[in-house]
Amino acid sequence: MLQRISSQPILLPDPTSDWETYNVFNPAVVYHNGLWHMWYRAQGLDWISRIGYAVSADGLQWNRLRRPVLQPIDGSDSRGVEDPRVVWLDGRFLMTYTAYGREPSGRPTHAGGGILPMIASSENGITWQRLAPLVRGEDNKDHVLFPRKINGRYAALHRRWPNVWIAYSDNLVHWPEEEMRPIYGPRREEPDAWDSKSVGSNGVPIETDAGWLLINHGYNDDHVYKFGLVLLDLNDPTRVLARPKTAVFWPQELWELRGDVPNVVFSCANPVVSGVVYVYYGGGDHAIGLATCPLHDLLAFVSSNP
Repeated sequence: MLQRISSQPILLPDPTSDWETYNVFNPAVVYHNGLWHMWYRAQGLDWISRIGYAVSADGLQWNRLRRPVLQPIDGSDSRGVEDPRVVWLDGRFLMTYTAYGREPSGRPTHAGGGILPMIASSENGITWQRLAPLVRGEDNKDHVLFPRKINGRYAALHRRWPNVWIAYSDNLVHWPEEEMRPIYGPRREEPDAWDSKSVGSNGVPIETDAGWLLINHGYNDDHVYKFGLVLLDLNDPTRVLARPKTAVFWPQELWELRGDVPNVVFSCANPVVSGVVYVYYGGGDHAIGLATCPLHDLLAFVSSNP
């Protein structure tokens, strides 16, 4: 389904840099005002993840800032800021990212370690204001905002392992626990399924007439990351309308199969431009690649493989 535009990455680490020396991967990408904007995770000499910014006129050739736009500031994220996902909403960029720290932040709401699913805001994509975590005190990752409000409220997918959940908020700061609901999880009843062990969200949900189209990821006991599709109801995203059993993308290139972490393709971005879905992904936790597919082909696949 998804076709690589090249067998080679579109963005590589910069060996002359101190903070993106070894790995650049798992980017968020937004097409806005005629330009492609990328926020990517990078690891340098200290192996702490930071988030960099790059801009492009064509989505292929990128100019990046010399310094990161988001990096650790205290004990809650001292081990890194990871895996950004970005939407343009309410006249600003909103980023969800994972804060990985050595100490919990605030009073925990659930059992867990030093991982916070954070939300930040920016008017220009460069200067970011941290808002709040979606939850505290649990190892919750893979959270992503919907690109518009649903029934007048912000909505986000998040992973309360092993399931993908939905949460709602009036202000992006308080996400009522009592309104959170699970949506789907690993296909554990099918041991041979590609996503029988773990699942999580990729990029921003894509709004279509048929429903919210999700590109997600998962793996089984072989621990090979693959992408699949899920279709949710537009007005009630807890309703799964379709979830094909066949994966649509998996590691194939050498830099995806080996890399810093082997057998990994991981995406935080799937913008749709002129009817084409652009899936930017990290390969092997080392470099950034791009695969594309017409949106109508993905929807046809979902409708024919419920």
